[in-house]
Amino acid sequence: MKWLSKLVDNASNFFAHRKGLLPMLGILLVVINYILPFVLGPYTVITGTNLFLHLGVIVAIFGFMLAWAL
Repeated sequence: MKWLSKLVDNASNFFAHRKGLLPMLGILLVVINYILPFVLGPYTVITGTNLFLHLGVIVAIFGFMLAWAL
């Protein structure tokens, strides 16, 4: 469990100086989700389930909560 504590500590130090990184990454994933149906087609597994949309929203919300806490 020491490795988990060290991982959380290192991640906290990294994101303390880069508070907008995770929300920007989430927005980028949402934009990728918008572009993918034009590239791959609307009926693939990735575009049909809106995988990048859901991941982007989760990452952005987590980033806002983490930035507020730090």
